[in-house]
Amino acid sequence: MKKSVSVGILFTLILAAFLAGRYTRRPNAAPQSASGRVLYYVDPMHPAYHSSKPGIAPDCGMPLEPVYEEENQSAKLQLSPGAVSVTPERQQLIGVQVERVEKASGTQLVRTTGRVEADDNLVYRMMAATEGWVQSLGNSPAGTLVKKNEQLATFYSEEFRNAQQAYLGSVASFDHVRRIYDKDDASRMSDSNTRINEERLRALGMGEAQIQELAKTRQTTRDITLSSPVDGIVLARNISPEQRFEKGDELYRIADLSKVWILADIYADQARALPPGARVKVTVRELDKTLYATVSQDPPLFDKTSRTLKLRLEADNPGLLLRPDMFVDLEFNAHLPAGLYIPQEAILDSGLQKIVYVEAKDDVFEPRSVEVGAAYGGRVKILRGLEEGDRVVTSGNFLIDSESRIRSASVVSGGPKADETAEMKDPVCGMPLGSKHSGHTAAYHGETYSFCSDQCQKKFEADPAKYVGEKMRSAAIPALGSRRGND
Repeated sequence: MKKSVSVGILFTLILAAFLAGRYTRRPNAAPQSASGRVLYYVDPMHPAYHSSKPGIAPDCGMPLEPVYEEENQSAKLQLSPGAVSVTPERQQLIGVQVERVEKASGTQLVRTTGRVEADDNLVYRMMAATEGWVQSLGNSPAGTLVKKNEQLATFYSEEFRNAQQAYLGSVASFDHVRRIYDKDDASRMSDSNTRINEERLRALGMGEAQIQELAKTRQTTRDITLSSPVDGIVLARNISPEQRFEKGDELYRIADLSKVWILADIYADQARALPPGARVKVTVRELDKTLYATVSQDPPLFDKTSRTLKLRLEADNPGLLLRPDMFVDLEFNAHLPAGLYIPQEAILDSGLQKIVYVEAKDDVFEPRSVEVGAAYGGRVKILRGLEEGDRVVTSGNFLIDSESRIRSASVVSGGPKADETAEMKDPVCGMPLGSKHSGHTAAYHGETYSFCSDQCQKKFEADPAKYVGEKMRSAAIPALGSRRGND
């Protein structure tokens, strides 16, 4: 007996729990069903085009997108133009992120690249002062490190032979005057002639070591030695053995690399953050080495190809770590002027204007035109359009913008409502229909089209494809009757 009573009580409790569950779930079922109701379909590329049933967009071939009843609530909320209401669930689906606009200042780390060049003040161009012939070359092609007074090549020149003889003659005359006369004037005159001839040899390109050897041996030489004027690197060698060269030809170009230039491509706003004398970190990734450079006193030059400024940095080069045409990484701290800053990805740039989407209230976003200033490290200064405390969309704003355009087009076209007839046009003549469409309609490919007259209707029926091509189909608005029948 007791067992039967227990079983009955247990059954009663299970039944009550089941009924309670159905009762609590029932209120949620109706909204879910209503929220899934499709009002109409739109072309994602041209939201003004509406259709009462799914299909393919006639202009771009993309599937038509449904507009649900819950998505049409923005019209009932009487939102401002362009504003759109997005439910929290949909925000999570499209990845909407919002950031508060705040004032900022201080510094921002900026990274860019630079290219090493020889300091133009330390480049030696060895030019031929007379014509001649190359006799021999040392092992000094481009890229070779050379020492000061190191022999680069030997050459022959007729003019050198005459200059050597004139020099030796003045040396012999000076020695003769010194032995015979003990007069200061004569001695100074002879010594002056010697210095003039010596300078001539030096101007023609004879090195100090060979001039001293000539004064010591008192014998002319056929082969003139071409020596390096500095410790450095050979940037260019323009001669070869047995080559004839002319006066004014460049024979060698040698650079002293104890100091180098680094040319950095930067934008104008970054250049303002790097005044002359500013310190910049230089990293050679291949060698895992770091050094520092300073900004030159000279203003940067504009490069019309890259549309950037060529900022020149000057750096000491211990151990010749940096070589011409080497690329390096640069880092510097840009000083941010006080102002409002937002992430660059929050800005949608159409070319004619820049807009951001601001959260006007809970789940409602509206577009706002902004004027931007300098950009630093992924953040942009806002000059006009936003205030401190505004909440801007930083992620998912492209999809919100698409939603806003669809809503705006829906409001302009009126959607599937009775007042949309004022927007309709005759697909044949393009005349606004208003109320003239009564009695003049024709169906084609499942859509109903209205006309201003019987004549336009007959033209359409004779060749509908002529008037409902790719362009006409996207412009034509189906008649009210076909939409009402499918709503």
